[in-house]
Formats: sequence, structure tokens, C-alpha cells
Amino acid sequence: MKRLVLLIGALCVWCAPSGEDDETTTWERQARNVTIVRDEWGIPHVYGKSDADTVFGLMYAQAEDDFNRIETNYLNAMGGLAEAEGEAEVYRDLRMKLFIDPENIKAQYRASPPWLKALMDAYAAGLNYYLHRHPEVTPRVIRRFEPWMALTFSEGSIGGDIERISLAQLEAFYGKKPTIPNAVAPAPEPTGSNGFAIAPSNSASGHALLWINPHTSFFFRAEAQAVSEEGLNAYGALTWGQFFIYQGFNDRAGWMHTSSGVDCIDEYLETVVSKDGKPYYRYGAEERPLVATKIAVPYKTPNGVAQKEFTVYATHHGPIVREADGKWVSVRLMQEPMKALMQSYSRTKAKNYAAFKETMNLHTNSSNNTVFADAEGNIAYFHANFIPRRNPAFDWSKPVDGSNPATEWQGIHDVDEAPNVLNPPNGWIQNTNNWPYSSAGSNSPVRENYPSYVDRNVENPRGIHAVRVLKDKKDFTPDSLMSAAFDSVLPEFELLLPTLFAAYEALPDADPLKAKLAEPIASLRTWDRRWSLDSVPTSVAVYWGEDLWLRVTEEAAKAGVLIYEYIETKASARQRLDALAAAVDKLTADFGTWKMPWGDINRLQRLTGDIVQPFDDKAPSTPVAFTSARWGSLASFGARAAKETKKLYGTSGNSFLAVVEFGDRVRAKAITVGGQSGHPTSPHFSDQSSRYSAGQLRDVYFYRPDLEGHIERQYHPGE
Repeated sequence: MKRLVLLIGALCVWCAPSGEDDETTTWERQARNVTIVRDEWGIPHVYGKSDADTVFGLMYAQAEDDFNRIETNYLNAMGGLAEAEGEAEVYRDLRMKLFIDPENIKAQYRASPPWLKALMDAYAAGLNYYLHRHPEVTPRVIRRFEPWMALTFSEGSIGGDIERISLAQLEAFYGKKPTIPNAVAPAPEPTGSNGFAIAPSNSASGHALLWINPHTSFFFRAEAQAVSEEGLNAYGALTWGQFFIYQGFNDRAGWMHTSSGVDCIDEYLETVVSKDGKPYYRYGAEERPLVATKIAVPYKTPNGVAQKEFTVYATHHGPIVREADGKWVSVRLMQEPMKALMQSYSRTKAKNYAAFKETMNLHTNSSNNTVFADAEGNIAYFHANFIPRRNPAFDWSKPVDGSNPATEWQGIHDVDEAPNVLNPPNGWIQNTNNWPYSSAGSNSPVRENYPSYVDRNVENPRGIHAVRVLKDKKDFTPDSLMSAAFDSVLPEFELLLPTLFAAYEALPDADPLKAKLAEPIASLRTWDRRWSLDSVPTSVAVYWGEDLWLRVTEEAAKAGVLIYEYIETKASARQRLDALAAAVDKLTADFGTWKMPWGDINRLQRLTGDIVQPFDDKAPSTPVAFTSARWGSLASFGARAAKETKKLYGTSGNSFLAVVEFGDRVRAKAITVGGQSGHPTSPHFSDQSSRYSAGQLRDVYFYRPDLEGHIERQYHPGE
């Protein structure tokens, strides 16, 4: 009950008034130490006297651009989304509340080093000052931000470790509702990002180059520069609501995070027994009481706010999240929000490889790999640096026996024990969310030298493609590196199409598919396996591949075979032919002909500032040539038809892109999907769409003199 009271109290803080006059005076004084310069694309370049001043201005500028996304990210991080969106989000909130205890977070805020506490104070002050200056903005829930809230959202990944816990299984356990099988859904878009680094020996200028290409949900990150007189000067992509540049560069070094295949989370099968009507769990020769806690989850209703109460359980491993084969399943994962925030911020000020590696010793970059380059000429690949050391006798890909003390973690692997790479002789590094064992071609780490739990990814089509465009190339320039990153080949179809052609050739002449598919097959035979706006074969191939993928997904899972292996080698000839027939029928039904140029179907559209975007075939949209990453496209565009549309609209993939050259001065180009602002009335709502589609990156105005002639507005927060 104590925790229930504390949680309700924390929620009340969100609704507290914005402060007394002396607080407003403090905000105004700090605002005078900050200058925000908006360039011609609306990108904020924030200059402050201290790092804290810059954080204050950075949060103010973010709120100007999209307060809705800031608030939504924190509602999700703190388990308050249902208060804004209703009962459907109750179990998402419960999942967060299993790990996020406001009182614990507040204690970590109080224990933080003074420099970090000052940044958190400035973070909250910048957002609260924005709300104070904009009374017309009505938050859905959070009417006042507190400094400790920054610790609930301390790592910039689009999907944190907690989100790997199944909501359906959590609801089945705590809601005591049967799990209802899902209907067949579209194949999920591959998530993650691309990062390339080029060594000075491999560049035309003799300087290191870095390609930054996160693949995220569209409009999840903004672009900004943060500069202070205390040595901060970072540019790049930040996640709405965070005060550090997540993927970007400073004047001497740059970093690009990609999603890792590291196994950093473990599930434990807990043997639960009842004693005197209370639950206990076995551990060695002991029977330990489960920790029972009450959690209240408020949610929005048409008549106001209601709430559901849950009694949740935990062992020393972590909270119970589901049931399997008569056992309760607990989850253990990294829970170091203060260290995570320290690492996320301090790496933005690291000016070389040694300094950046030092930040890795905090061991809180749990779900990301990092591709790195610096002005000293170093290029590097850092594997995720939160890797629990485990007994290799157990299969850690599955839940292990929680009653066996031998399944305990045995500390954390040192940074140098990961499959990292530094300055390989081939002169390039790549990672595309694939395994690290092709990160530097023949100079990559050797898989057999590492425990299997260090990485569970495999090679993917993007990785094969990345090696192809980087291997044996010399004299890279920023432009040629961009060209490599937008290379239009779709290598997966190089593998798949021969199997289709063989299936077609084996068809008897009397089979109705022989005549029906003759023209589509002929079109695919002449295709160069490259995407382009005017390519009909691209449309046919993508529709065929998507249909085939869905046809064999369940079979592949039952066979325990990776989907790529199954679709390439095990799908039947009839499945391949039927998928093509279905693709032709689908295109014809939707558009009147299957001979549709890809750019007429594949579109970028931004109509509103809603987090879940609506789409409309009758409204303006921009053609996009590149495809889903599933087929090996390095430039990724995950597009789907909405319920009410025939065309495909992108919702994820290339989001922020940048190419950076390091030397005496840093030079960079960048682009952000759509535009910087979340307001449809802003000129910067969709002003980058055409350049984004064409892969035409803008110049980055990194140094203050570079901004001259490109300034749209210069002001102090609150003006």
C-alpha cells in the first residue's frame, strides 16, 4: 500500500502548478544566458554560457517544435500513457511501472553528481518555462516537469530493453485473461540502423568519414546543435524530450548507434510454492518469499480518470512478467538510469577514441552497437557494452532455472571482451544491425572467440550490401560515401528471383499460371534488381516478396528455421508461384493494372502532427524510390497501406541522415525526414521531404560563422 500511495503522489506532482514568481524570475535569468539560432530549415542551434544553460535552451526549442512528442515519450517512459490515451494502454503502463519506481528514481536524482543534477534541473526548467510562456498549450497529463523525470528516459533507443517484454503475456498473467491469437499481420519492418566509418587511408582527403543513418519510426527524433562555453559542441539527432545528442558528432568525433543483437536480458523460470497462503520461490536449498507490491495504473475514460490496481510479484532476479509451463517467469535486465544518463551525455563531449572508450566503462549502452570516427584518424566499432557474464553451460537464449544459483550473472564483461574493432587494415567499418563478425570484412572479430550470448544476430541482406559497396573501394569522399549508402541494388532479390524463375519454368504448359504469369515473369527477368521511381519490376518484386514472406512465416517458425533461410531455400515452388499470382492480383485490384511504377505506389506523406499518422491517397505525397530494408536496401523505407489507402506510405526507416568528414574543421551534410517542426502550419513541417526522397543532404552549419546568411530567427527562450 505504501508504494501505491507513493505512485499516486507522484502522479499528482505532474499536475502541480507551474511555480511562484521567484521561479519565473530564475527561468528568465537563465533564458538570458541562452541564444537559439534557427537556420533556414528551422534547425535550432542552441548556444549557452554553461552546459546547463544550453540544456535549458535545447529543451525549450524542442518544446517549440513538438511538445506533444516530448510529453508522450515521458508518459510512456513513466507508465502514464493510459492517462492520456485510455484503458488500451494499461498493460503498457504496468510494464513500465514494474521497473520505474518514482521514489527510487528521485533518490537516484538526489545521489547524482552535481554536474548531472544541474543538467536535470535545467532540463525541467526549460520545459516548464516553455509551458509558462505558452499558456495556450494544454498538456494531456504532465503540467509540470520535475528534474528526476529525465532519469526515466535516459537512453535514446526507440525501443528500450523493457519493451522486449511481451504485453500480451503480461496481460495474460496479471489480467488473468486468455491470450487470444493475433490475426495475420503484415510482416514487420526490420528495425535498426546503418553506420559506416572510413579510415583516412581510404578517403580522398586523408580524413576519417562517418555515415550516420538511424532507421526509426518517422518523426521520433529531431535535429539540433548544442553548444556551450564549457566545451559542449554536439550536432545530430536527439530523441524528443532528451537533452543529449543521441546520434551525431562534435568538432572532433562522431558516433552512430545501431541496434545490437547482444543478449543483455535473461528470463528465469521460478518454481513458486504456497506456504501459509503466501507465494514463495525456490532458490538452492531455500524457499524465499516473493516480494508482492501493489501498483495502481490510472487511465482515461469518457467520465474522467479511473484506475486499475494490480498486485505484482518479484524475485531477486526481477519482476514476474508471465507464466510458462507451470513456472512463473521473472526478468532481469540493466537498471542503471543514472549511469545511463551520464554515459549518454558524456559521450557527446568525448573528443577522441580514448575519451569515448572511457565513457563505455559505465556499461550502460545495453542495446546498441556504435560505429565511431574521430579527427585523429581513428575508426572503431564498439559492441554493446552491457553484457552480463554467464555460465556457458546454460542455453541463455531460453529461460533458465531460477532455482539454480549457477544461473546467476557473474559480473559484466569488460569493454575489451566484446567483439570490437579498431582501425582495421581494410580501412572501413560497417554495421547494419547484423552480427559484428562482418563489421570489417576479413578483419572482423571471429565468432568462435566469443560466447554465443555476446551476439545473437546473423548476417542480413543490408550487411551483405554494405560490404559490397565498401569493399575494395578507395578515395572515399563525402559524396561517394553517400552514393554508397544510397546504392539501389536489392541483393535479396538476387537470391530469390532465380528460385521463382525455376518454379515457373517447371510449370506444365497447361497450368493456368503459365499464361497468367508470363508477362510479369518476363518483366522480372529483364530487371536489374535496382529500385527506382519508374520501375515496374520493383513494384512486382516487392509485392511478391511480401506475400511470400507472410505465406512461409509460420512454417519457418515451426521448423525452427530463420525466415531468410526458409524463404531462400525451403519455400515450395507452388508457394513462390502463388505469391506472384497474388501480387499481380493485388496490384491490379488496387490500381487497375499490375504495371505500376514503384514511385507511384511508394510514398512519403505528412498531413498532421499526430504521433500515429493518418494517410490519404487523395492528399499530396512525395514519391520515394528506396524500399524496405528487408530486401537489402541500405536506404530504408518501411511502407504500408493504411486501412483506407491503396498506396503504400512510409512510417519508418531512414529518419535522420548525416555524412561527416573530420579534420582541422568538421564538415557535414544532413537531412531529416519530413521536416523539423511537428506543427502543420510551420514552413518546416515538410520542407525537407523532396530532398529526403532524392537523398540530397543539406549543408550543416556547424560553426557560428557558417550560419551567417542562413539565419531565419535568433532569440532568447521566451522572446
